[in-house]
Amino acid sequence: MTRQAISTTNAPAAVGPYSQAIVAGDLVFCAGQGAIDAATGDFLQGPVEEETERTLRNLGAVLDAAGVGFADVVKTTVFLTNMGDFDAMNRVYTRFFPDPPPARSTIGVAALPKGFKVEIEAIARRP
Repeated sequence: MTRQAISTTNAPAAVGPYSQAIVAGDLVFCAGQGAIDAATGDFLQGPVEEETERTLRNLGAVLDAAGVGFADVVKTTVFLTNMGDFDAMNRVYTRFFPDPPPARSTIGVAALPKGFKVEIEAIARRP
């Protein structure tokens, strides 16, 4: 099976040896996104709601570049540095995913790159 890298300037550039997303067959594997402004490279430091909004907009740009959208996402993983932010993150998250929402894992972590409060990765299926 061949792999195709997905890259878009509408989401933050990869800051390490990874792709924004990889297409393998009919699946799209999106790298974790955080609250970075793609145009300026600036990290959005704010409440978890604002970070979640920016993170999901970045994820949406990567999905779009791969020819899919939030309705095509089958699995997400959310990483939070403070599980006390779960409800606030969830209120924003639910606005992006139509019913039925994708399967999801939410994991509490000690730290995330660049001081993110939240990072979200996704797997989508191409129609």
